Amino acid sequence: MSKGFGPRAPCGDLSDQEGILTPSSHEQLSKRGRTAVFFWTSEQSPRIRIIKKKKVIVKKRKKLTTPRPPVTTRSPVITTPAGALDLPEEKEPGCPPLGLESLRVSDSQLEASSSQSYGLGPHRGRLNIQSGLEDGDLYDGAWCAEPQDAEPWLQVDARHPTRFSGIITQGRNSVWRYDWVTSYKVQFSNDSRTWWGSRNRSSGMDAVFPANSDPETPVLNLLPEPQVARFIRLLPQTWLQGGNSCLRAEILACPVSDPEDLIHKAPELGSSDPLDFRHHNYKAMRKLMKEVNEQCPNITRIYSIGKSHQGLKLYVMEMSDHPGQHELGEPEVRYVAGMHGNEALGRELLLLLMQYMCREYLRGDPRVTRLLTETRIHLLPSMNPDGYETAFHRGSELVGWAEGRWNWQGIDLNHNFADLNTPLWEAEDDGLVPDTVPNHHLPLPTYYTLPNATVAPETRAVIQWMQRIPFVLSANLHGGELVVSYPFDMTRTPWAARELTPTPDDAVFRWLSTVYASTNRAMQDPDRRPCHNQDFSLNGNIINGADWHTVPGSMNDFSYLHTNCFEITVELSCDKFPHESELPQEWENNKDALLTYLEQVRMGIAGIVRDKDTELGIADAVISVDGINHDVTTAWGGDYWRLLTPGDYMVTASAEGYHSVTRSCRVTFEEGPVPCNFHLTKTPKQRLRELLASGAKVPPDLRRRLERLRGQKN
Repeated sequence: MSKGFGPRAPCGDLSDQEGILTPSSHEQLSKRGRTAVFFWTSEQSPRIRIIKKKKVIVKKRKKLTTPRPPVTTRSPVITTPAGALDLPEEKEPGCPPLGLESLRVSDSQLEASSSQSYGLGPHRGRLNIQSGLEDGDLYDGAWCAEPQDAEPWLQVDARHPTRFSGIITQGRNSVWRYDWVTSYKVQFSNDSRTWWGSRNRSSGMDAVFPANSDPETPVLNLLPEPQVARFIRLLPQTWLQGGNSCLRAEILACPVSDPEDLIHKAPELGSSDPLDFRHHNYKAMRKLMKEVNEQCPNITRIYSIGKSHQGLKLYVMEMSDHPGQHELGEPEVRYVAGMHGNEALGRELLLLLMQYMCREYLRGDPRVTRLLTETRIHLLPSMNPDGYETAFHRGSELVGWAEGRWNWQGIDLNHNFADLNTPLWEAEDDGLVPDTVPNHHLPLPTYYTLPNATVAPETRAVIQWMQRIPFVLSANLHGGELVVSYPFDMTRTPWAARELTPTPDDAVFRWLSTVYASTNRAMQDPDRRPCHNQDFSLNGNIINGADWHTVPGSMNDFSYLHTNCFEITVELSCDKFPHESELPQEWENNKDALLTYLEQVRMGIAGIVRDKDTELGIADAVISVDGINHDVTTAWGGDYWRLLTPGDYMVTASAEGYHSVTRSCRVTFEEGPVPCNFHLTKTPKQRLRELLASGAKVPPDLRRRLERLRGQKN
């Protein structure tokens, strides 16, 4: 999730752990007087070591039938019938998740023996769910049984006969406490009254499964024998001393056909589009893009904008009726995915989008054909391929909330762009904008261009890409929430955690965000529940980024202040790395929204600024709109695009050496863009300069005009 805090290390009773800690968590620790010491592992993940003795409660009235094997934080753990530990041979078990993390399992399907509070109720016992900043509110980070509960349990009703094959657990997500279960048993039932347990094949005793040794690392246990039932119940046996019986879980389960099952079944996840619905690692992604290019060679081109820290190329798929060239008057649009490597859905959606548009173009679909003939589209499916390879190696259910988020150097790419907000706002406070300091195309700060600046190669590649192509519209795709956020992402008040900070183009950004949110099926589902700790549906599933929480150096803000491009962030799903079986439904959730958003590049005005005498386009002419303190510039051919909501605008075109021209341009609700062209006349000084440089004779009209100007000056 682009704005999530990631896994959070608590600040209370800390035990001897090595857990992932994000910079935001480090700041939270520091504010509370704690010391966090970062070190780097061989996998280049930032980690923290905090030393304190760890104890585990073992309830005296129960005795473990088998000794609890050690649980590592580095690899997923599987128990075999004999009680030994083995690493999984495959990244993912055979059965898909039941849907606790993705919310396909509703709150009503979860029950528990007890709960400490509503915010720690069974509905919060979902894998990777994130708490609010304040524990004890309605959105805490796990299910937690009451301390006096002698036999705690968490129960899931699958609603139909189901083949249960495994369980994945985590501890409690909290900035204040450490709570996790260290071992548990599993029971099954068909009627929620009669229960039987999972047994070891060797001993015939109830199996006791090793659980967690930190709050965030997912631990997988496969059942000794898969069990067919309707209900499954997890019974914690031991947990961390000083803590509580708290867990988050996902259940691995395959549906079972039952002709006597009278309960209405939910429709199967699926799509009618014959596309490649699976997760693609770097090699598979490159192969798929090549196949699309070979299938549609006349409308596609693959190019690389640079390399990751590990040397993986950042591939872009260009789709246009004339790939490889900027056509005069044709706007450029981009989608960027995979900035955070473990947020995998955006990557797959862009791979699906390029397949879909190729197929539909060949079929003659008018909507796709118009998009490709009137727009030049660039799709970057993986901005952080190194991080994705780490996440892919773990698998969708075991990667956790943060592993793979950063690039190989441990840099969060969405905090790595130059902070242009601060110099702009300081200049505005001093009254220097726009006469002395421009309100657009702010230059890179000197510190950012130094050889030793902490700038990731992936970030540098994207900045050079932005500077090379005159993008008009963009969206970067993230995961872990279900909301669309728009700039500014950084709060104007220094050190403010959150604050409404709109841009001068707030109306346009709200429109763009609403377009995506209102055409996304999941966001428009009236029955959906919040992903984690905020209900964004109350505000139309859109939010100003800074009013969510501040992100200095975001790509959205940089794109707006350094280029002409308007960019938003789309949080695609509650689950950062959905299971492969959920990709068809996620494609259906987002297909229309992806296409509709691309079409928004037609809103507003567009035109060409030309030299009145030569009819040649004027590059870098400035387009100003009265009442909006943010300008755009023309591309090298003199063409420009200015996104605007419907209304009447006074628009001025100006360029060095030319007289400015102002005209009225009306934007209607009809599909545009509205043509708004300009012809600029050179100033006498500029004409004289060009004539003298060429050795030509000064014409009489220019000589008379210069004489009048000299007389006025005298």
